Amino acid sequence: MLSPLLTIEVDRLDAGSARLRLAGELDFDTAPELVEAAAELRRDGHQELWLDFTGVTLCDSSGLSALVVIHRSGTGAVHVTDLNPQVRQLLDRTGLAELLPAPPRVAPGDAREVG
Repeated sequence: MLSPLLTIEVDRLDAGSARLRLAGELDFDTAPELVEAAAELRRDGHQELWLDFTGVTLCDSSGLSALVVIHRSGTGAVHVTDLNPQVRQLLDRTGLAELLPAPPRVAPGDAREVG
């Protein structure tokens, strides 16, 4: 059962990848839930994981540790997306941004129409 402090929604994108949409607090109490959700997906054959941090309001050292565990426990890439500025700064300062590359944020004025 998931803690009310963190919700994890899973989208199986294709045979090899899946997205986990997180909302709430990723901390000491909830980090094991994320690790288990990722492990379950990998057991089902989804090696490439996309972690969507859109709804994450807090991430502490246990949350960062969970990201390292997820990265090390599989053979596919782990991507983090839609990081808030605080979490992005944590990844940058700890060096995890190099391990778990996040796409650059596009400023509203930088968006261009293509096609």
